[in-house]
Amino acid sequence: MTRETRSTCPYCGVGCGVIIESSGDEITGVRGDPEHPANFGRLCTKGSTLHLTASATVTRQTRLLQPMQRLARGEAPSVVAWDTALDNAAGKFAQVIRDHGPDAVGFYVSGQLLTEDYYVFNKLAKGLVGTNNIDTNSRLCMSSAVAGYKQTLGADAPPACYDDLKHAQCLFIVGSNTAWAHPILFRRIEDAKAANPAMKIVVADPRRTDTVEIADLFLPIQPGTDVMLFNGMLHLMLWEGWTDAKYIAAHTSGFDALKATVRECTPDKVAQVCGIARDDLLEAARLFATSPATLSLYCQGLNQSSSGTAKNAALINLHLATGQIGRAGAGPFSLTGQPNAMGGREVGGLANLLSAHRDLANADHRAEVAALWGVPSVPEKPGKTAVEMFQAAADGEIRALWIACTNPAQSMPDQATVRRALERAEFVVVQEAFATTATCAFADLLLPATTWGEKEGTVTNSERRISRVRTAVPAPGEARNDWSIAVAFARRLEQQLDRTSTLFPYETAESVWNEHRESTRGRDLDITGLSYAMLESAGPQQWPLREGESTGRARLYEDGVFPTPDGRARFVDTVYKPVAEAREARYPFSLNTGRLRDQWHGMSRTGTAGRLFGHMPEPVVQMNAQDMARRQIGEGDLVQLTSKRGSIMLPARASAEVGLSQAFVAMHWGEEYLSGCSSSGTRLAGINALTTSAFCPSSKQPELKHAAVKILKAELPWSLLAVAWLPGDEALSAHRALQPMMGLLPFATCVPFSGSTQGAERSGILFRAAAHDAPDDALIERIEALLGLQTPDTLRYADRRRGQRRSARLVRRADGSAGLEAFLLGGDTSAEAWIATLLREELPAQTYGRLLLSPGSKAPVAVQSRGKTVCTCFNVADGAIQTELSRCAGTPDERLARLQGALKCGTNCGSCVPELKRMVRATPVEAEALS
Repeated sequence: MTRETRSTCPYCGVGCGVIIESSGDEITGVRGDPEHPANFGRLCTKGSTLHLTASATVTRQTRLLQPMQRLARGEAPSVVAWDTALDNAAGKFAQVIRDHGPDAVGFYVSGQLLTEDYYVFNKLAKGLVGTNNIDTNSRLCMSSAVAGYKQTLGADAPPACYDDLKHAQCLFIVGSNTAWAHPILFRRIEDAKAANPAMKIVVADPRRTDTVEIADLFLPIQPGTDVMLFNGMLHLMLWEGWTDAKYIAAHTSGFDALKATVRECTPDKVAQVCGIARDDLLEAARLFATSPATLSLYCQGLNQSSSGTAKNAALINLHLATGQIGRAGAGPFSLTGQPNAMGGREVGGLANLLSAHRDLANADHRAEVAALWGVPSVPEKPGKTAVEMFQAAADGEIRALWIACTNPAQSMPDQATVRRALERAEFVVVQEAFATTATCAFADLLLPATTWGEKEGTVTNSERRISRVRTAVPAPGEARNDWSIAVAFARRLEQQLDRTSTLFPYETAESVWNEHRESTRGRDLDITGLSYAMLESAGPQQWPLREGESTGRARLYEDGVFPTPDGRARFVDTVYKPVAEAREARYPFSLNTGRLRDQWHGMSRTGTAGRLFGHMPEPVVQMNAQDMARRQIGEGDLVQLTSKRGSIMLPARASAEVGLSQAFVAMHWGEEYLSGCSSSGTRLAGINALTTSAFCPSSKQPELKHAAVKILKAELPWSLLAVAWLPGDEALSAHRALQPMMGLLPFATCVPFSGSTQGAERSGILFRAAAHDAPDDALIERIEALLGLQTPDTLRYADRRRGQRRSARLVRRADGSAGLEAFLLGGDTSAEAWIATLLREELPAQTYGRLLLSPGSKAPVAVQSRGKTVCTCFNVADGAIQTELSRCAGTPDERLARLQGALKCGTNCGSCVPELKRMVRATPVEAEALS
């Protein structure tokens, strides 16, 4: 019998509602919740495949199901009982605290935790241990937005809501590829534009992303120049008389100092620094200032910067100067990067915050929290933020680390330092749902946690809306809820520290949440009128929602009063500073990192669904075609990217998105999918081997969006490609088993893929590598064995002297034809295109036989590939789209509609619609279709 459970999506901060379908102990399906006000039933490709990532097959291969400990670093962990694990952890932490003080421990937690989880960890660190060394991966994505809101408006409270998209007359999107990072919100933008064609959309971004498809004006600014752009816009607003003098006088302070700064930001200077046309700068300023309602949307392009707080504040300055705030369709709207980064901010789960938006530096705020918790005091010394925490651990200052629901060995910048920290720390606890993350390899103790579909609690999305997360299926194995793990540890630590009564009396998630609710009383985010019962009966609610109120507030600051001492918003004097690491002769490229359309963060979850690799199947570096031509880099050539911190190798791909002297690599590629070894044998650790730990002085958020690199063509003449279909219950295990071999080669990638035969989805693994010379036969044989190529029926050819090797396995299918099930090409891989097409598209292969082992790139007969996947929902590739478009005449909108009617692409989640529109423009109509 199928059950249905309402919950939320665990990906971006839009906070989409989902309905989980389950049977017995297994999640069997998922669909968008039509009653949830964030998404009204829509889901993106990631959300709509959630059930695939929660199957029993995935759970068996990837999940951490029992507590495990390592008796020595580098050894395989062994299973231990929960009591033993928690007693061990409490003993180790207590010893470190006694010997070195409370600041010798650190907690690094996650925006994927629920608010209840976050609250317990915050109280554990600051209330029991007595350290503010608790920070979160939200530091990597949202802390500049927090600091920007607090500096200008007085509180970390986004003043706008999703409904404002319907009321905006000008939409200013900056530092956000909304089409990919927040796809469901982008669908609402498309709806708003369709309903109001007069709405003007301005996009500012160094890359021409899919978001630009909807723009009326595109500003391709140089990396890191956002403050100069905003100051230049304000300069023009002042010159043209487009500011709102009455609003400035009545509701703000500090404008005179800012005016003196922006006076120097002349159009000529801004155009030169930002790399845009003067006329475009003027048009952007005019649209922003003179629109009846301007709404700005922004994300990591502003936040992940050494000037992140200044970028946020400079944009908010524009809203204050023009009165574009506190009314329908207007305001600065920061888009949250994680499902509950907002909830973590609410409970004070950062090293410089306390519960309910209280400031650590404020003695009254510390006293309020101490009274609520029943402790003499909370520590006043600021804690170590994310980058500082790992630097301190690398230096031996922090000796014990507790890491929950995040993967710093993939996501943190400057991986050399992070890994040195994890190796040097005396005791590392990793509390995690997935055993496959890179950080798990460094743990002394592994604690299995529940994840999506198994948890109970709340999350808060970008528009301050709190939603319930409900349990659909029991926890697998011995996994426990994150809050309950933290409580069990805290009670043991209390005994070790001789505390006679507990600070952690919680028996349910609701009891934790009720204490959090009380902490908000009288604060800007007051939710004392809210309860689990109201969330059950009335659905998701926005804060503030005070005691006695029946609904929350959609918009803030409508009365022009701000949560500052004088009630006025504050202009910040934002002086432009360039990126922390400028391009120069030795490192002439600006490296940008960001999201892929169908993947999320370190891919511990999305990486289990081969379908989600269809749109971007392997790691690449995107470059401008002119830069590639100048350096004689061909499409797919292997290049070496080097920064001052490390070096990695990637295939190069020409991209119209990327400007001259710029490069882009997706943030998701860690050592789980991309690896290699240096000449000294050191394993290289994904894209964040290159990124810098330089951070914003106000927010402490690192500049993940920019690093200076050099890009050189790599000379690795020997290459290998191995592709195989594998049983569904073996593919992810094979992927994990192949990872150690990746580190034995100068370059290697290993990624899942999937296909569908007669409605049944199949799983596969693609392994690619390159080296100076052919490696030992033993290594290749291990790869072959994991991919099913060491069977008696495998065809093989080897020429050891020339470093050539081929193997192929064909199997008899149900229809009597022979299909290629697996193959390996070593040395000469030029036949990849046609052989891989035979396998991935499951074409009949019986006529090829030993031709599969012949050298050379030419197929014996024409083998037509269906092309690259564009629509993940319906598995539609670009070949079919181009064929259909060549037959479709009419206007671009008519051609798109006919295409969607014929192939269904873009009719489900809509994530591929911007790409479809580009293909409509680029694909000519055949003459007979016009006649």
